[in-house]
Amino acid sequence: MEGSGPQGDIVLTSRVRLARNLKGIPFPHLLREEQKKEVINEVWQAATAPAVSKVFGAMEVFYLDELSPLQKQILVEKHLISPALAEGKGGAVILNADETVSIMVNEEDHLRVQILMPAFQLEETWKAADRLDDALEQRLDLAFHEEKGYLTACPTNLGTGLRASVMIHLPALVLTNQAGKILGSLSQIGVAVRGFYGEGSEAQGNLYQISNQITLGLTEEEIVNNLSLVVQQLIDQERAARERLKAEFYHQIDDKVNRAYGILAHARSISSEEALRLLSDLRLGIDLGMISGVDPRILNEMISFIQPGLLQGRQEKEMSPWERDLVRAEVIRNKLVNQRR
Repeated sequence: MEGSGPQGDIVLTSRVRLARNLKGIPFPHLLREEQKKEVINEVWQAATAPAVSKVFGAMEVFYLDELSPLQKQILVEKHLISPALAEGKGGAVILNADETVSIMVNEEDHLRVQILMPAFQLEETWKAADRLDDALEQRLDLAFHEEKGYLTACPTNLGTGLRASVMIHLPALVLTNQAGKILGSLSQIGVAVRGFYGEGSEAQGNLYQISNQITLGLTEEEIVNNLSLVVQQLIDQERAARERLKAEFYHQIDDKVNRAYGILAHARSISSEEALRLLSDLRLGIDLGMISGVDPRILNEMISFIQPGLLQGRQEKEMSPWERDLVRAEVIRNKLVNQRR
């Protein structure tokens, strides 16, 4: 994701996932190996039908059992599959060319239909997911109950089966010690806050995944609208906190930002965790006008370069943690030097 688009200085990505299951077939955890293959084949036939390809382009299927651990790690780091699918057996993922469409097959449910877009485009993302869902349903007989909605392996996904989420950058709320209280209160209104890699992961680089918890009793449109309102409030609070930092702590933040630039521009070895933390500081400094000559999309771009799997994928070889730290530092140095020439 290149990081441009509405509110792209604070929201990195918008994502919608729909949990769906085929009618009359046991959920994936009860399927035999041959039955999982039949599910993949059925979903693949639907995903390559003209109704889908005309809108979303040609698709390609990847069988997880045939991929190396590194290839699976790269898909997880790109947020195209979940860690659960990568670790399981008999799964597959179907992707379009620009990877805005991802259909996980035989994860917790038979299908997890995902649309991923840059910046704050939750409504557009949902509409695209809805179009894809309708196109797939022309070929698939999905498990649906008139009162309960779409039937899912986990009761928490029952109803719409819709999980909408955004990846949001909140450095100022963290620095002003407001993030814990604000984000902690969101669970009371049915909103989940997770780390960089979703459920069970920790926040890195002041990046948080904000998503709905409730899928039953609301329409898809209501879920998306409610989450959009929450995200907009977070954006407004983050902007207010940034103004406060600039007004009251200018020199401290200016020092922090330039220290971050200095380390990123000169370090010979750096971990992904430290790099994300410093890139977060640098991005904040760019947005506050404290540093110039660096593309504001640096944080978004570097996320696609510096993670362990993606880094090894670009180098086309497996590397030890120490080798990765050396290459990561070199990649960041070159990027910053080239931008300031």
